[in-house]
Amino acid sequence: MEGNVLDTYACLYVIRGEPYRSGTCLDLTANETVIGRATNKDAPDFAFSNAFISRKHMVIRREGEQAVLYDLGSRHGTELNGTMVEPHVGYPLQSFDIVKLAKGMTVLHFSYIFADQTLEFEPLSLTQHLNLQGKEDHPLPTIFWEKRECVVDGRRIAMSEKEYLLLRLLHDEADRLVPIEEIKRAVWQERTAGPDGIPDVTMDELNALVYRIRKKYGKETFAISAVRGSGYMLELDSD
Repeated sequence: MEGNVLDTYACLYVIRGEPYRSGTCLDLTANETVIGRATNKDAPDFAFSNAFISRKHMVIRREGEQAVLYDLGSRHGTELNGTMVEPHVGYPLQSFDIVKLAKGMTVLHFSYIFADQTLEFEPLSLTQHLNLQGKEDHPLPTIFWEKRECVVDGRRIAMSEKEYLLLRLLHDEADRLVPIEEIKRAVWQERTAGPDGIPDVTMDELNALVYRIRKKYGKETFAISAVRGSGYMLELDSD
């Protein structure tokens, strides 16, 4: 941490981001606070364990009475309120801003307002949900993307990382066939790519993931259609 240590003037609340517990307050107490991923050689002020976060991913600098965010040229980028920021360009922060790292795998809530170290509730603006088309004999499920949680028949079901990545991709491209190659790139980003640039993922792995989703949430919850050898599609307009 560089610069003179000051009283806490702002805070980043962790909505999602290992190894921190959801709701943890990361106090901003210096002129410059670096956020990234810890390695044997680097130890940022606040370190996350996600492999898609760069060692020095972003910095928040105190400029006057304003906190300003800078992406430090991270490999996978930084989002501010849903928009990818430009590397090394300053973005003044306001209370309730949402910062996402590693394509949404880590989500932070910025605030000049403090709680005792943890949030007892999640601001409504953070909870983005989707009500899928249902049938009369099957209640509408609800997805809370920020929490990676799906509510089906009153049951809260946590999504695994792979389930989240696949469902989010299919939802974002709803009613469109998503090619197998696109799915592999989005869901298995950590996998080594083959000569064709596509992650080395077998069809058995992909089919097994879709099978687990159908079994875990119920076949009627997610209308996922398969086109053999081509891809998958999430059908929202099921009338």
